[in-house]
Amino acid sequence: MSRAGTAARGVITGAVSRFWLAAALVAVWEVATRIIQESYFPPPSQIVATMYELWFSGPASRLFLTQDALDDFGHSLYNLFGGWALACLAGVAVGITLGLSRTLADYVEPMVHFGRAVPPPTLISFYIVAFQLGTPMQVATIVSGVIWPVLLNTTDGVRTVEQLHLDSAEVFGVRGIRRLLWIIIPGAAPKIVAGLRISLGLALILMVLSELIGSTVGIGSLLIGAQRSFELPQMWAGIVILGVLGYLLNAVFVAVEKRVLRWHLNARSAT
Repeated sequence: MSRAGTAARGVITGAVSRFWLAAALVAVWEVATRIIQESYFPPPSQIVATMYELWFSGPASRLFLTQDALDDFGHSLYNLFGGWALACLAGVAVGITLGLSRTLADYVEPMVHFGRAVPPPTLISFYIVAFQLGTPMQVATIVSGVIWPVLLNTTDGVRTVEQLHLDSAEVFGVRGIRRLLWIIIPGAAPKIVAGLRISLGLALILMVLSELIGSTVGIGSLLIGAQRSFELPQMWAGIVILGVLGYLLNAVFVAVEKRVLRWHLNARSAT
């Protein structure tokens, strides 16, 4: 067998070994729901058919996406990535500052721990008053809950940079911005990336939550609308698409993480 054939066979075998349990659970779900025949729990085949009708029965020129798919996915993903990106930028910047200055951290950290202890849903009423209903309110809700794991992981990562690396940089005259870019940020990168990964999952949750109130477009809006009108297959279709979206986001993030932190993963494997 050729090398390409062997590689392809390995990919297929790996995929089967990873997804056989999921396929078995879906099959059990299908059989159980058809036996029970409870309207609140439609079978997976009906959910998939609803997903196809709602979002994936469009023309080939739009990659088979319907107008509802473009509206719902576009709005939700814009809020998701917009809020996540803002939180990541602010969290990394503040985290680096607090990690470098213990004096400043002593004053600011009590407020940080107070802020992260406040559940983001309790602030939605404030955001509605401050930003009105719409995208600004939804992005603010995401940022308020997503920033904390990034900030705390960045602060901890900066504080735990190897002292030997800092001393070596001092000996070779690497100071100021070069010390930050060449020594501190790479040394803190594993913990920063861990915070980014955690925050991405939280962003998905808060994206849905922010769209449940006063929104007419987005996956969250579809969920609450389907629930109120007892369109249960649509509600389950929204739940399933959120699970698929979460899985894909995590898979893409892990792939990027392996490439960006390859040096760290190789060093850990060697150790």
